[in-house]
Amino acid sequence: MKTTVAILLLMSCFSSYAQLDEDFEYVSEFTWGVNKNTNSGLIGGAAFKLGRLLDENVYQFFGLDLLNVKHPKEEKYFSPSGTSFIWGKQHSFYTIRMSYGREHLWFKKAPQQGVQISTIFGGGPSLGLIAPYYIQHNNGYVPFDPRIHSFDNIQGSGKFIRAIGESDLAFGVNAKAGLSFEFGPFKNNVAGVETGFATELFTKEIIIIPTAKNTAWFNSIYITLYWGTRR
Repeated sequence: MKTTVAILLLMSCFSSYAQLDEDFEYVSEFTWGVNKNTNSGLIGGAAFKLGRLLDENVYQFFGLDLLNVKHPKEEKYFSPSGTSFIWGKQHSFYTIRMSYGREHLWFKKAPQQGVQISTIFGGGPSLGLIAPYYIQHNNGYVPFDPRIHSFDNIQGSGKFIRAIGESDLAFGVNAKAGLSFEFGPFKNNVAGVETGFATELFTKEIIIIPTAKNTAWFNSIYITLYWGTRR
């Protein structure tokens, strides 16, 4: 009898907790993550997003992406000393994407289980940083110049901070459409993956490798692993 009463009490407590969990509705969330896309290397950059409830199952968000854009012809080589460099690269290109958009929830996950699925559409202005690509040449660091530097005399690459300080600016716009899959097991925490298509257009051609075809328009398939909190 005592065992039966104890089981009933435990079931009652669990039922009450589950009901509270089901009633949990969040109005805002903040996420951050790591981006990989078809215009990047192993890691494309970082992504941040702040979302707020706009209507039932519809959230508005403000996003910020910090990305490193690579040319498809980039190929890494190694000097006799073992340091790496990219032959023919004249500029590195970094883009700061700001966006505003909507996220529509189609399938909500059950409390502490399941997958939440939503569609995401957004866009906004972009700021590009065209930084000179520094190489190590004759025991010094200089911006690569295809007219005067030969392959055999390059000893490596470097001077990232200095290159950023010498960047030219490019202005553009961006847009994206994607799907978000959330797997977070806890109601106040967020963990998931977003994948989709992104496009970005600048007001001028971005010269990364001068001997190859360059463009002002960048398209990519992306995937972002994200984490965050909500309340």
